[in-house]
Amino acid sequence: MGRGRIPPCDAINATEFHRFFDAKVDEVRATAANAPPPSYSTVPLGRTLHAFQSLVVEEVVAAVRAPPDKQSADDPLPTCLLKENVDVLAPFLVELHNRSLQTGSVPTSFKSAYITPLLKKANFDPADPKSYRPIADLSVLSKPLERLVARQLVSYLNAAQLLPDLQSAYRAHHSTETAVTKVLSDILTALDTGDIGMLT
Repeated sequence: MGRGRIPPCDAINATEFHRFFDAKVDEVRATAANAPPPSYSTVPLGRTLHAFQSLVVEEVVAAVRAPPDKQSADDPLPTCLLKENVDVLAPFLVELHNRSLQTGSVPTSFKSAYITPLLKKANFDPADPKSYRPIADLSVLSKPLERLVARQLVSYLNAAQLLPDLQSAYRAHHSTETAVTKVLSDILTALDTGDIGMLT
């Protein structure tokens, strides 16, 4: 399915979107304010992550070439241009990304996103902020770093067995489909043993 259309300029303005989504964030924070503190797993001895591994040119080149050529129209560097010249730019990107990993600092420009409000459904009221979902597009240069850090982090979490057995998010070969399959399996198992199954 394609994305919904961008609102016409006279339907709603940026200030209204800003106020609406700020209020939405405040509402979520208020709802979670009294949530119980998170629980943590003990890291097995000898499996502490002290630092990220330094990146090499081949990794960065592969990370740049992997995603499709989608990007925000506001990004000054087109994805296709970065891909076409990645062999020349890769040594500089490796230096930039490795410094970020070593210092634990991400460039400010990498944390800025271009927000595009898109209608959730074509028949929704374009003048109502609730009709939209915000799509955030980060700078094309930030995505390889994000992808490579995630790969190292997930690899560590798997090796140290720190991910819950039933977690489906951020894991290879897992998705919302595997999560739903588990819930369905539990319900059918309960019914097969004569229990009552209920999903709330």
